[in-house]
Amino acid sequence: MAQDFRLPDLGEGLPEAELVQWLVAEGDTVALNQTIAEVETAKAVVELPSPHAGIVTKLHAAAGDVITVGSVLISFDTGEADAAAPAAAAPHAAAAEPVAAAAQASAESQVAAETTAAEPNLVGYGAAPRNGDRPKRRARSTGTRAVASDTAVLEAAPHDAIQLGDIADRPIERPRSTPPVRKLAKQLGVDLALVEATGATGIITRADVEAYAARVGTAGASTAVAPVAAPPERSEDRVTRTPIRGVRRATAEAMVRSAFTAPHVTTFLTVDVTATSELLASLKADRSLQEHRIGILAVAAKAVCLALARHPGLNSRWDDDAGEIVEHHYVNLGIAAATGRGLVVPNIPDAHELTLVGLADAIRSLAEIARAGKTAPGDMRGGTFSITNVGVFGVDAGTPIINPGEAGILALGAVRRQPWEHRGEIALRDVMTLALSFDHRLVDGEQGSRFLAEVADILREPGRAMLLR
Repeated sequence: MAQDFRLPDLGEGLPEAELVQWLVAEGDTVALNQTIAEVETAKAVVELPSPHAGIVTKLHAAAGDVITVGSVLISFDTGEADAAAPAAAAPHAAAAEPVAAAAQASAESQVAAETTAAEPNLVGYGAAPRNGDRPKRRARSTGTRAVASDTAVLEAAPHDAIQLGDIADRPIERPRSTPPVRKLAKQLGVDLALVEATGATGIITRADVEAYAARVGTAGASTAVAPVAAPPERSEDRVTRTPIRGVRRATAEAMVRSAFTAPHVTTFLTVDVTATSELLASLKADRSLQEHRIGILAVAAKAVCLALARHPGLNSRWDDDAGEIVEHHYVNLGIAAATGRGLVVPNIPDAHELTLVGLADAIRSLAEIARAGKTAPGDMRGGTFSITNVGVFGVDAGTPIINPGEAGILALGAVRRQPWEHRGEIALRDVMTLALSFDHRLVDGEQGSRFLAEVADILREPGRAMLLR
């Protein structure tokens, strides 16, 4: 029985999503709830589970396509029609193709194994089915780039067919391989179209690429792919055009809306943070705390939480529709993270309740998830104040743009060892610049300056935090 799967609303009310990559190909047999694709909304990259068990008969989009919610994404043959057919149709069953028979057997075995999981667990559609066997997830590459087995490679390989628009209008399949293998081929100057897969699965492995490179030699590979000595061709295509969509478009729209809606004011303060540096060094030397990786960002986050309790104007929002100023009695602290897909600002819920160690752990977790492109849409909603650490790029200061719906954002500059006045003398001290941008509708200059000064006081003398409530 043919079944179509339409792109669902991913829980954000967004009208469309971009297909990042397929994790299955036409002809593949998939299990119920097996991850079949990754799509990117304006909020984050999410995985789509299969709503059916059966054989993939058609992929209706290619990687990079933008699909509207409700459009057909993929079609399946679940094999249910043969089971429901009347007995009179039995003579015709012998003429069915072997692939259809395999699909029916696969579907029947899946139904028998998952009778308690009739409905798929789509994104935003509730809890996962409580069955014993979970579908296998695609393999993830690690820092060691270990060579996976042929079976693992097959499960991990995104090998969607690309429509090249030839005269015959036939889909031509790209060489089947995994992202780490494609990266290796690029590094070695090897064209994957020239590499033959040696395994039974037809997937090009790391060993296949290395063997090809060794066989043709560096010069041969370079000549076969892109002659080094050839002069660059002049053409009109001398620029790269990247469609503006997904996270980058959402970020741009939010920043423009913030910059032209909230009247921004930015104030700067340079502070001696030597005492904080010494505190961090002592914490790093404590073997019981080494795994927590407490850094200057965690200390600044704690200082912000303490200061917001005493300066609630910085922890509020302007509700134009209701004509109200909404003051928050909690802190959902946003941490700006730069990723390959653009800037995201996930937040730490109830950050004011966390200890310094808890904040450090939460910040590290948010950063790791953001770098992997797996930040959930819900993690970027409901922030009340944000911090951005431009110091990690060696930058001293900047004028950060307020995250929409918040009253302020604090930028941390680089910590530099430089001559500084200390107790009436010139000494080498650790110094950094703080930059606070705030919404002048909610916060005036005095409030913003007092808040920034209090954060700076805590970083100058971390022991002062013991006196605050």
